[in-house]
Amino acid sequence: MAIDYAVIVVYLVGMLAMGWWGMRRAKSKSEFLVAGRRLGPTMYSGTMAAIVLGGASTIGGVGLGYQYGLSGAWMVFTIGLGLLALSVFFSARIARLKVYTVSEMLDLRYGGRAGVVSGVVMWAYTLMLAVTSTIAYATIFDVLFDVNRTVAIILGGSIVVAYSTLGGMWSITLTDMVQFVVKTIGVLLLLLPIAVVKAGGFSEMKAQLPTEYFDPLGIGGETIFTYVLIYTFGMLIGQDIWQRVFTARSDKTAKWGGTVAGTYCLAYALAGAVIGTAAKVLYPKLGSADDAFATIVKDELPVGVRGLVLAAALAAVMSTSSGALIACATVANNDIWSRLRGKITGGDRDEVKDNRAFILIMGLAVIGTAIALNNVVEALTVAYNLLVGGLLVPILGGLLWKRGTAQGALASVAVGGLAVIGLMATYGILANEPIYYGLLSSLATYVVVSLATPATDAAVLEAWRERLAGRVPEPRSEPVPAHQ
Repeated sequence: MAIDYAVIVVYLVGMLAMGWWGMRRAKSKSEFLVAGRRLGPTMYSGTMAAIVLGGASTIGGVGLGYQYGLSGAWMVFTIGLGLLALSVFFSARIARLKVYTVSEMLDLRYGGRAGVVSGVVMWAYTLMLAVTSTIAYATIFDVLFDVNRTVAIILGGSIVVAYSTLGGMWSITLTDMVQFVVKTIGVLLLLLPIAVVKAGGFSEMKAQLPTEYFDPLGIGGETIFTYVLIYTFGMLIGQDIWQRVFTARSDKTAKWGGTVAGTYCLAYALAGAVIGTAAKVLYPKLGSADDAFATIVKDELPVGVRGLVLAAALAAVMSTSSGALIACATVANNDIWSRLRGKITGGDRDEVKDNRAFILIMGLAVIGTAIALNNVVEALTVAYNLLVGGLLVPILGGLLWKRGTAQGALASVAVGGLAVIGLMATYGILANEPIYYGLLSSLATYVVVSLATPATDAAVLEAWRERLAGRVPEPRSEPVPAHQ
């Protein structure tokens, strides 16, 4: 596997080099956290597709295809639907707000009283999302180098932490664009056709497998509905996704670039399910469905190609991991730490240093948590249940219903978040009830408390409308002089 190793090493060195290059560009808070809000359609589409299609979408998507057939595409398909909905209906308004975090948006809409509480919920979500991506390194590096789980997590996690800390969003954007290209070549153009050919083509796959493997709804209507609630709605409100929307050069870039990325996700979903179905023909008795990706890559692909496809899997994991990491650090610093200590930094360069330190700290926390945890699906479910159950209603309510109030938003976050946690403890982490009842309780609380409390101050709503219309420029501060 010397050639495969060489491909992987070149790829990893390239990621670090781009981190170093990004450090030279990230000289202000805007450059470091949102790439200066300067990404055009091509860069925006590629990086948005890269962040939403991570290890769960690649390794997990193939695993679902192995277990359920073509209907295994639904998990990733609902991610694509969520990105399309965000891009078409909300992204232009989000981009015009010129903020850095979801909590800042809530503060603008509700009058400055939702930041810390919503920040804690969003921080928990982004932390667990980064952890799940980091755990996935263990699978890939085990296939590559036959190293134990802890070493694999430290190796993969350290590379992501390094380039993210160096250049912030500029480094992540550059690496994500490369990762998007590698994923497209490795998964769509190489692994997909090779897997189908090795399995004997679609006719042989149909002959070898039960008919339910080719039923579009074979995975079950309740499962599909749950995927929509968790992933489609999760795409609408996650800090990791919004932070990419903030990088768009214009609201049109956010809308149409995101639409292209969402469409790409739909194709990626189907590809993963087909690869998994082919793996079921080739290896009908694998111990775990999640082993399908690594097994078919290791056993069926030629030298060199195998290295590229494994690099594609690494790319998928790294893009989501780095996006979740910078989102986690941004929320921790800007929405929680800065507010709790009540201190405002003196200028952009100080803020770059602060945010860089938080990425490093959060990165070490993510690596440590990933070593301690093992179940990726449970960790991801906890993350999305907290996000959707706690924050979906106050965020979409703020965007769509002018009668929503700060008291209603805060009560909704508290009730929805606590309900989800309590129901997961009662029914189990993977049960459907927590997200169903948590979301309903959050919605009911938001409506009832908002109607029972005074309407949001007219001046706050007017300032909100001005920001939504893009008539208020982004606040800027002068860089700190070098002698300070």
